[in-house]
Formats: sequence, structure tokens, C-alpha cells
Amino acid sequence: METITIKDDHIRLCQALKLAGFVDSGVDAKFCIRDGLVTVNGQVELQRGKKIYPGDTIEYDGQQVKVEN
Repeated sequence: METITIKDDHIRLCQALKLAGFVDSGVDAKFCIRDGLVTVNGQVELQRGKKIYPGDTIEYDGQQVKVEN
């Protein structure tokens, strides 16, 4: 599993998807999240502004990343 590193105590889900390289833009992230294609810690997440903290795992299109600081 790959990791992404954040500088602050949290990051928004749409930003995390871009940082991980899962999507190219915020618009792409919005549609992926809205369509229920993204999970956070194994649960489908529909809020693009969801706060993601170190230790959380994000999955999209069969790829997973873990958030670290």
C-alpha cells in the first residue's frame, strides 16, 4: 500500500484524491466521490469535504493509499 504525506493535521478528501494521483482535478474528484466510488477506512464516503486524518486509508479504483504526517 502506498502512502501520502500531509503537513497539517488533516486534509479534505477531494484534495487527498488529487495528492494521491487518483484524479487530475477537483471536478474529477467531485464526480468520483458523488458516484460512491471512493471509500475511507472501508466505508463509502459521499462527502468531498470529509476531513481525512493521518492513519486513514482511502481506496479508489482498486488502489489504496494510507495518509501519514
